[in-house]
Amino acid sequence: MPEHKLISQADSSLNTLIREWRDYMMLERRLARHTADAYLQDMQAFFAFLAPHLEKPEIALADIRSLGVSDFRAFLVARSGRNISRPSLARGMSALRHFYKYLTARDLAENTAIMAVRSARIGRTLPHPLSVEDARRFLDKASETAAQPWQAKRDRALYLLMYGCGLRIAEALSLNVGDVAGAGSAFTITGKGGKQRVVPLLPVVKKAIGACLSAHPCPDTRAPLFVGKQGDRLNPGVVQRNVRSIRYALNLPDTLTPHALRHSFATHLLQGGGDLRTVQELLGHASLSATQRYTEVTTIQLKKVYDRAHPRARGVPKETG
Repeated sequence: MPEHKLISQADSSLNTLIREWRDYMMLERRLARHTADAYLQDMQAFFAFLAPHLEKPEIALADIRSLGVSDFRAFLVARSGRNISRPSLARGMSALRHFYKYLTARDLAENTAIMAVRSARIGRTLPHPLSVEDARRFLDKASETAAQPWQAKRDRALYLLMYGCGLRIAEALSLNVGDVAGAGSAFTITGKGGKQRVVPLLPVVKKAIGACLSAHPCPDTRAPLFVGKQGDRLNPGVVQRNVRSIRYALNLPDTLTPHALRHSFATHLLQGGGDLRTVQELLGHASLSATQRYTEVTTIQLKKVYDRAHPRARGVPKETG
């Protein structure tokens, strides 16, 4: 029985290379599964464009080897015409460059044209953290909306790990019972690219994890820490849906997503006097520039407070002695 094609518009030989490239990204480059899946979706979009563009039912390795700058630009134009966001356009070009680099490194195909195409620049976006009060309201509400008591304990522990420890949703959901059971004042988390970091375990977070473990349907050390109704590892989509439900109930901004809890962790640390390097380590950022975005947020918020509260900012005449 022939192997299932990842890309319907590519021939079998090219599909084999694409499958090997996907495995390479996950096993050797240690990219997260959702990142590798996103790259694969971008490749599917590229080949869906390429088949009619080249007027061929199937694309072969020789075809992608001979593509020119105009072909890649035509792909960008076609994607732009479908109102694809700039970050998605940039990610699509990144996926293509990554694939061509993989082929070049294996002496299978070299194409310098892809390196000459520049995708649309992405404007620098700032994180959208919650206020300290809204974060408290969110965590309190999370314990009230779950259908079952064990789910309420699960959700509170999960959200506190993201807000109290700065974990990404994928990092939190990847934890097993043995990773935190019996943990002292800190535990080790494996982040992007397989990089590990030590994260302090605040008493309130530790207490929530203890409550979660006490109500866990299968507290084996190898079992997922956070499980769904069927006992499988909790799906990120379920978490996102639950966060939306709480957001609507509290009338919180649309920017409140699971990842916003991590943003709030970093912002509130900096507002409380935390230094940038420490926050970088806690977040697991490879570069300081990624962490510096949060200083811009705190500066903006400080200016708002100043404009709202300071007499001179409101145009009140200065008193004379």
